[in-house]
Amino acid sequence: MSVPDYMQCAEDHQTVVVVVQPMGIVPEEQFFRIYKRIASVSQVSIRDSQRVLFIRFRHHYPPENNEWGDFQTHRKVVGLISVTSCNTAKEWPQTSDRFHGQKEVFGSTLYDSRLLVFGLQGEVAEQQRTDVAFYPSYDDCPDVEKRVEDFVESIFIVLESKRLDRATDKSGDKIQMLCVPFEKKDFVGLDTDSRHYKKRCQGRMRKHVGDLCLQAGMLQDALVHYHMAVELLRSVNDFLWLGAALEGLCSASVIFHYPGGTAGKSGARKPSVSSAADAGKRHRPGAQEVLIDPGALTSSGISADTSAEIGRAKNCLSQEDIIEKYKEAISYYGKYKSAGVIELEACIKAVRVLAIQKRAMEASEFLQNAVYINLGQLSEEEKIQRYSVLSELYELIGFQRKSAFFKRVAAMQCVAPTIPEPGWKACYKLLLETLPGYSLSLDPKDFSKGTHRGWAAVQLRLLHELVYASRRMGNPGLSVRHLSFLLQTMLDFLSDQEKKEVTQSLENYTSKCPGGMEVISLPDGLKLPPVPFTKLPIVRSVSLLNLPVSLRPHKVKGLLGQGLSSASPFIYSPITMHSRGDERSKKIDFQWVQGDVCEVQLMVYNPMPFELRVENMGLLTSGVDFESLPAALSLPAESGLYPVTLVGVPRTAGNITINGYHTSVFGVSSDCLLEGLVGVKSSGCMVEVVPSLPRLQLCTSLPRSAHLSSEDLSTSVSLQLFNGETQQLTITLENIGTETLNTLELTSKTLSTKEKLFGEFLTWDLQDALSHLPLKSGQSVSIPVNISAKLDFSGQESLLNDLNDDGISVTGLPVSSPLRQVLKPRTENKPVGSDASKNEFNHVKYTSYGWCCFNGYLGSNYDITLECSAHIQVHCELVKSSLLYCQFFHMYSTYIQRIEIALLSDPRCIQITLTVEPKNLDQI
Repeated sequence: MSVPDYMQCAEDHQTVVVVVQPMGIVPEEQFFRIYKRIASVSQVSIRDSQRVLFIRFRHHYPPENNEWGDFQTHRKVVGLISVTSCNTAKEWPQTSDRFHGQKEVFGSTLYDSRLLVFGLQGEVAEQQRTDVAFYPSYDDCPDVEKRVEDFVESIFIVLESKRLDRATDKSGDKIQMLCVPFEKKDFVGLDTDSRHYKKRCQGRMRKHVGDLCLQAGMLQDALVHYHMAVELLRSVNDFLWLGAALEGLCSASVIFHYPGGTAGKSGARKPSVSSAADAGKRHRPGAQEVLIDPGALTSSGISADTSAEIGRAKNCLSQEDIIEKYKEAISYYGKYKSAGVIELEACIKAVRVLAIQKRAMEASEFLQNAVYINLGQLSEEEKIQRYSVLSELYELIGFQRKSAFFKRVAAMQCVAPTIPEPGWKACYKLLLETLPGYSLSLDPKDFSKGTHRGWAAVQLRLLHELVYASRRMGNPGLSVRHLSFLLQTMLDFLSDQEKKEVTQSLENYTSKCPGGMEVISLPDGLKLPPVPFTKLPIVRSVSLLNLPVSLRPHKVKGLLGQGLSSASPFIYSPITMHSRGDERSKKIDFQWVQGDVCEVQLMVYNPMPFELRVENMGLLTSGVDFESLPAALSLPAESGLYPVTLVGVPRTAGNITINGYHTSVFGVSSDCLLEGLVGVKSSGCMVEVVPSLPRLQLCTSLPRSAHLSSEDLSTSVSLQLFNGETQQLTITLENIGTETLNTLELTSKTLSTKEKLFGEFLTWDLQDALSHLPLKSGQSVSIPVNISAKLDFSGQESLLNDLNDDGISVTGLPVSSPLRQVLKPRTENKPVGSDASKNEFNHVKYTSYGWCCFNGYLGSNYDITLECSAHIQVHCELVKSSLLYCQFFHMYSTYIQRIEIALLSDPRCIQITLTVEPKNLDQI
């Protein structure tokens, strides 16, 4: 026997084999539909008996395996069901002849046969025959299962008669010598009258009867015959048949201990034995009941107290003894090269039993022995099947990596060079099944949870094989996905040269089929999730940036009334705090403005040994409509942290959440979410977007001066005035946005001065400007502002003391006169405190001209202070008798840059230092 049945299990010893084959031209789909219905009748309860006959249906069975039917009767084909199509009565004679020819293949062992004819109607079809069933079509055959049950009962009748004939054989010494195919030549010229030969014949026949009893549902009788066969065969050293008798004894004991079966089938088989006492009730009248005393078998190695261990069944092995007898039987099989298939199948049966007993290490020993069993020249398909079954058995006992190893060997066998048409699809499918054994998952999220699991070198090899197999399948999209997965998850284990090679291969694949973020569905239902490149480049921190100082919105204080709160009427609300805790922790304390460019800064670095080009890098947001403005990066090789600013424009107001960013690297588009980034520091990801504000450009007629502070929203202008002098400043406001300005308010504030001011330092008239409101887009309005210098210098001595304390004295003190403008909603349109007034904003955006420009936001809820700092140099007498000096300063003030005044030892004298440019010395 050269073809092993890798699905063999111990309970198969109680089954009979029935072959179901198509005859002639039968559509494959129709045949397997009928075959499925036939195979559903896997066990039949015999009428007028408590016994059950189990059937093992096969649609393909090697005839050479049938020759071993005497050695183990469960290998013998006892039934044949042929399925054929016959449309006319003229075809019937030829169909009948074919059926008889098909029976001849298994003719020596068949107990009964049936022919199912589909499509024939008429006189021939109306004939009543027991061996032929006619049906009009494949869809109109309601009683197929009933026909099969009748067929199985007829097989049981023949089986029972053979069992009785063998068990009650009175031929004495003339017992038939049963043998296997390779033994026939060894018995030529053998002395058939010797006692040794007769004992061998008796032992083999006793073992054969045990097989028949097991198939006929008489488990206790089978155990008795197996024990007797073991005694007889051991005495004559008939090792091959002794091994078969021991295996039969193990199978019968397994059937008793595990009535649900050992093959992992869903349907549990019925127990065939309840006790030894009622075994005789299942016999036909006249059947012999032969029981041997277990105590008499201790010399042969069979435990004397097995009945106590099992509880009820006599002669049944314990669970531990079953494995020992399997080992002994396999050792006997190993003595015969031609019994390799029998040895292999016995190992598989023992492994299935050990798997149920949770004895994985012992099961692995049987499997290791099965690996080295030489079965001669196997076809490629048989090799694939052998490695696949070994993989399944290793998985059954929990050896996942060993299972993955043999499954990968089977995958490589599918594309062996000797195969004319390599099966790349089968190879790819088997490779996918090896992933769990090597701690691999096709979901990149599993690799961001902690430390790496498994052997990286083996995983890299397997991923490369998946890439190659998918490419040979003609599916470049799969190749891109697997190569992207390899680069993302195995980047830390790649050398610099491997990184270059992998990226080059990825670029070659993506030039034909770009990679994306869609889920790839395979034909067997497996789904490949997208693989975002979160390591190309690696992001370490994400920060949302505030708007520039001149563009930040500020809440208007006092417009809604002091002390009013629109959030909640309660002082403390624990429900609100707990429900919004996470949201508040993510929300940022500044605002963005609808329609303005907003920025998010990422700190990234390039882990590759070459320059990394990142294209189409932009933000992923939710909450409001957001227009992301993509950027392109070029990061140097193995760069340090590198700041990257991503920008975009919110198109609607509300709360916007920055979920991540998208990139395009090596032709693969990726959506990288912040929650999937490892070790990323983020100060928050949610920010409020206020509605669009008007843009106002403010210019003055005075020259500009330097800013006093980087955080100052104003633009300073310089102005020189003598004490008592008044000068007019013209402020021009132009609406350069699309929103309309409704109201205008102008306020002033003195920042610092040590002198006492007389009257208003700044005065203006808004009547003309207010008459031009509302100010529409493109319109402008001018506001005249009078600046008057009226200072009190009556306390000269204290002033001089202050100047002396500083070590230096100046003639003029800086005086800031801030201008503040507030746009208020009209009371008749938007009452104070209404929701409309809360959500309205106006915006001023500056444009640089030759004049001084003021920048910032204006609005009913947000305002900004616009300051115009006038640095006034006041030239006056420091001592009452120094009128000459005042006249001198007045005449030459245009040439003097700086005046320093210092006190001398004589309190009546002071020192005045003038600073002038060299070109003006001659003038002075």
